Amino acid sequence: MGFLNPRALRWKIAALTAAACCAVATVIGLLVHQSTQDHGQRAGRDRAATQLHAAEQEYARTGERPAAADLMTRGEVPGPLARDLAGLSRSGEYALWYDEKPPNWYWMWAAVPVGDKVLVVRTDMSAEVRGLQLLDRSIIKAVLAALAVTVPLAALATEPINRRLRHGARTARRIADGDLDARIGHPGRARDEITEISTAMDVMAAALQQRLESERRFTADVAHELRTPLMGLVTAAGLLPDHDEAADLVRTEVSTLRGLTEDLLEISRLDAGVEHARLDEVPLGELVTDVVRRLGGVDEVSARDAHVVRTDPRRVERVLTNLITNAQRHGAAPVQVTVTGTRIAVRDHGPGFPADLLDHGPQRFRTEAAERGRGHGLGLTIALGQATVLGARLTFANAADGGAIATLELGHFT
Repeated sequence: MGFLNPRALRWKIAALTAAACCAVATVIGLLVHQSTQDHGQRAGRDRAATQLHAAEQEYARTGERPAAADLMTRGEVPGPLARDLAGLSRSGEYALWYDEKPPNWYWMWAAVPVGDKVLVVRTDMSAEVRGLQLLDRSIIKAVLAALAVTVPLAALATEPINRRLRHGARTARRIADGDLDARIGHPGRARDEITEISTAMDVMAAALQQRLESERRFTADVAHELRTPLMGLVTAAGLLPDHDEAADLVRTEVSTLRGLTEDLLEISRLDAGVEHARLDEVPLGELVTDVVRRLGGVDEVSARDAHVVRTDPRRVERVLTNLITNAQRHGAAPVQVTVTGTRIAVRDHGPGFPADLLDHGPQRFRTEAAERGRGHGLGLTIALGQATVLGARLTFANAADGGAIATLELGHFT
């Protein structure tokens, strides 16, 4: 997972950290903004009241309008200030009005009645407003600077967690690919949820390994135990008279049993990992043509574009034989074999592969689809195992116009 992948866990945690920082900064910023605004307006009211008090005293001494104040009739007083003035209940009180018209008009008005006139002063509040705006910008800049530091630090701080999760994912993929000895382990001293998951996965992998090894041993033991009595059956069947219906039936069933036993032995060897390819330069077209000729039952063979490949011809023959046999038994004519470069495709025109096989690959002792006939499912499993030994890729698909297609791509895919 790349460091800059926006879907990575580190960036989700960093985004959550950034959201939390922004939420805290917003709350604190609003509180500071409101407190500063209230303080500025209180200071403006106090300043206006002080100016009005001084103007009132000067007017009382001289009887003339002070230079710092206006003397108005009650009709000349602005509406909001006049309403506040009308609400005064006793002498000595001042009427106040904050006249705000953004972006450049901020005044605090104060008024007091003097006889039939009204003494009015105005105090400029622009300095307080500019100070508040400067404070807001400073808060925003500080938050952005904090985010510029916090988000990368949060992303880097999650790297140990991401490293442990990636290690667990790699181990799980190794187990899925057949490395049953792979374990996550418990690096470091952390005792958290990731450690619990790692422990559970290791326990699961150990149990899975034990069960699979028991299955392999059972399969190998059964196949080996069957060989001795089976050879006796083969010998006895060979002594039966020819052209006898019962004898022919016995020979057929004994041959089927012998093939199943050999398949089980081959499966056990593949599972044990003791099979190794013996590579040689092989003209693929000639090899496929020879296999098809000896096997029979193929309606069309095309090998004009075949290459010479370095592979194990015996194992290629085994894979191809199983694919053709599967197409003949469970598909429908015509069966076609096509060689293109280093790719061999076997196609039939039957009902196609079942959906479960396409999704999960062939599974022993399962054929899934009744319309493809009965069988034990070992043929495709062996073909897939031999392809893995070859370092080749075996894929299964259904043709758009019907039929199953099995494709063997020779090369280094493992």
